[in-house]
Amino acid sequence: MAEWWAGLSAQFDLNFIQKDRWLSLLRGLENTLLITFFAAIIGILLGIIVAAVRTTYDNNGENMKYQKSIGYYILGFFNVICKIYLTIIRGTPVVVQLLIIYFIIFANSTNDILVATLAFGINSGAYVAEILRGGIMAIDKGQFEAGRSIGFNYLQTMIYIIIPQVFKNVLPTLLNEFIVLLKETSVAGYVGIMDLTRAGNSIRGVTFSAFMPLIAVALIYLVIVMLLTWLVGKVERRLRKSER
Repeated sequence: MAEWWAGLSAQFDLNFIQKDRWLSLLRGLENTLLITFFAAIIGILLGIIVAAVRTTYDNNGENMKYQKSIGYYILGFFNVICKIYLTIIRGTPVVVQLLIIYFIIFANSTNDILVATLAFGINSGAYVAEILRGGIMAIDKGQFEAGRSIGFNYLQTMIYIIIPQVFKNVLPTLLNEFIVLLKETSVAGYVGIMDLTRAGNSIRGVTFSAFMPLIAVALIYLVIVMLLTWLVGKVERRLRKSER
């Protein structure tokens, strides 16, 4: 037992204490959280725009078509763009999207963190858009008619009546999407970004000891995900109480 403990202590010292290698994990964690946070913001904004275009076309497209309004063709054009975006993003792996954005679209950029944030934000936006669209379409159409009956136009009805109900319904699902986003950022190392996963792997490459650094990375992810899962559960319980 003493020998096992001594060996474990030696491995800990080699992988984390010597040359302050634990700082690599700290910097990697900082980059991971930074990318995740701002990618989530981009994903929400992009998801709201795409969901708004798609649901507006679904709800008003037929009426606008019969009225032969120019707005119908403009809305239809943006609806097609949104469909193409959703098809491409949801139909290709996030790591391939990251490589294309990093090595092709922003090949001359020197800000790796910004490029990765855009890549993951664009990817997340497609899934957020479908979550929000599903939430909007699940709202009873009588809610739209109620908004019209009190003098609201379509936009006002969405802002003051529909959107608050949608966010209340889809908030737990959105939070789960952000948990997935956090774990997806682990592929940022493919383009040389020192995220948490790459930091652990870099320590392994120097010390030739895989157990300690990789287990440490897994435990850090696990703790963060458990905290976020606890937050999701707390939000869900609070939402259930507010419905009573």
